[in-house]
This record gives sequence, C-alpha cells and structure tokens, in this order.
Amino acid sequence: MKIEKVELFLCRLPLVHFFETSFGRSYDRTFVLVRVEGEGHEGWGESVAEANPYYSSETTDTVWHVIEGFLAPLVIGQTFEHPREVFPALRRVRGHNMAKAGLEMAVWDLYARSLGRPLSAVLGGTRPRISSGVSIGIQDSLDQLLEKIDQELSAGYQRIKIKIKPGWDVDAVERVRTRFGKIPLMVDANAAYTLQDQPHLARLDPYDLMMIEQPLDYDDVMDHATLQKGITTPICLDESIHTVRIARDAIEAKACRIINIKPGRVGGHRASIELHDLCAAHDIPVWHGGMLESGIGRAHNIHLASLPNFRLPGDIAASKRYYQPDLIEPAIEVGADGTIAVPQGPGIGVNIVRDRVNQATLRHVTL
Repeated sequence: MKIEKVELFLCRLPLVHFFETSFGRSYDRTFVLVRVEGEGHEGWGESVAEANPYYSSETTDTVWHVIEGFLAPLVIGQTFEHPREVFPALRRVRGHNMAKAGLEMAVWDLYARSLGRPLSAVLGGTRPRISSGVSIGIQDSLDQLLEKIDQELSAGYQRIKIKIKPGWDVDAVERVRTRFGKIPLMVDANAAYTLQDQPHLARLDPYDLMMIEQPLDYDDVMDHATLQKGITTPICLDESIHTVRIARDAIEAKACRIINIKPGRVGGHRASIELHDLCAAHDIPVWHGGMLESGIGRAHNIHLASLPNFRLPGDIAASKRYYQPDLIEPAIEVGADGTIAVPQGPGIGVNIVRDRVNQATLRHVTL
C-alpha cells in the first residue's frame, strides 16, 4: 500500500447546542480533516485538536504545521504492508499525537477500503453494535441540566455523564440522583481540582457514581493515586493517558480503576489497540471518549469501540446532537436500546459528503 497523496482540510462547524466544560463554553468546533490516497483508494481521518490549547497543548494550527512540514513527508511515497507500521514510522517526531492520529487513522481507513472490509474487522472488533452514553456539558442552571438529562434518557442513552467544576459538582449530582434515581451516572472534571480538594470530592462517594473522570491535573499520575486511596468512587483517567507507557505506570501506581481511550489523544488506532490490550490484561475496563468529532471521526470511534474490552458505554452519540447536517451520510443514529450499529461498508463505512466538507473548509492543501 503506497501513500501517494495527503490532503488537509481546516474545517469549522457550528454546534447544535453550546457545550461547556471546566475549560469554557464552545458554540462551534474547528478541526483538521486528513485525506490520503494510494493505489486507487482513499482514506479519511480527523484530528481532535481544538483551536485553543486548553484540553491539550496541540491546536489545529500545530496539527496543520506538523503534518504538512514533518509527518506527511515521512509517509508520502512510502509503502506500508499494514497500517500498524505507520505510527512507528512517525516516531522521529516527538509528541504531537493528535497530528499523528489524524494521519494514521486515515491510512487505516484507506487500508480497510482497499480490502473491501469494514474497519472494525481490521482493528479486531467483535461486536456489531456498541453501547452509547452521552456527555452533557455545564448548563446555565440545574433545572436546565435536569431537562437535558430527561431528553437524553428519553432518547435511549445507556449512561449519563455530566461535566463538573468547583461550584458545579455535589449539588448537581444530588439533584440528578433525586430526580432520576439509580441511572448509570458519571462525572467528568477535566482536571478542575487539586489534591487539596480530596475532602470535597469524597462528598461524591455516597451517590454511587460509575466514576469520576480526570479530577486532577492533566500531567499528574501520582496525585491521582493518592486521591484514589482516599475516595471510594473509581477514578478514570483521560487527559493523563497520552501514551501506553503512562497508562502502564498509572495502573501500577493504582492511580485509576478505569481508563478512557481516545485514539486522537494517544496517536491513533495502533496505540489505542495496545492500550486496550494492556488494560484487558490488568482487568481494567475501558470506554471510548469523545471530542465533539464530526461524523468522520465519530465513525472511526465506533469501529474502535467494537473491541471486546470496551465494556462501558462511551461518549459516542448520534450525529444530530452535535451537527446538522454532519459531513457524512447516513447520519449516525442511536437505537431505542441505546446502541449504535457498527457500519459494515468498506473502511469507516460512511459516505463523506464532499459538498458539505467544502462548505465547512476554511483552508486546504494538497501534498
């Protein structure tokens, strides 16, 4: 499989509804799409880096710069027997996993399309449908939060996640439990707390949460280990796990009991599979996080989440929650049972609507 061309698209799409985390509020999303060509086939990937450096040090500008100037030259004109060879081929460039993932995942799509097989089969997926949860951002009021949860439960989602931050945490959880009882519920802090907040975070223990996701700093493992000893709610790490090696250290330190896998955060599908297998070997359940991806990135996520150790519902929801219209057809939909079908067409198994991509594109380059 020879890589002959790489294209980059800087795109912007308006969100159906604002999304707020401890980082701030977003009304739209800017992202980089990657298209690769080789031997008569194409493949698409999406970098999850945002326009700002709040979730990660990477941004859409750094992703564009690194792929155009450093990563694309490492793959254009090169022949790969299997897409698992791409991530090691990019090792000369340190870090920049979101840039690497956009390119690497596009090659996985290209390879699966060239074989006429769904991407899930190439990745090692085992299930035809995946369980879907939903992530609900910080709202303008607790009443608005309860209304949003009611809507999502009516839509069939199997798990509710709410974003928290200091001043929007224990009271919000208490109101949700009072209104909705024992629904599967988790919270995500996006690194909004410090170890000094342990007594306050322990106040969440009586509410039987599935987990608290990334309560402490993004580059912190050992303080999470200390915090986990002091609370009964399972800690799930997200931002801290940007390599398989760090995940190994976190598991050994007992810094978490659950891990969120985002291929865009760890460098693509190969690293995600290695992380999945590491967690399975230590009986650590994983689930698939989300970064407000368009349908292209979302389709990749669905295929990856079909692997067997994705035992908890992920943040992979219907397209219409985020973008109308999305960049793909058919739209990704959630069934009444709270599951999503894994597309069975070649590659990511969805059709990219080029007119919509063109309308959303702010900048384009062909390499």
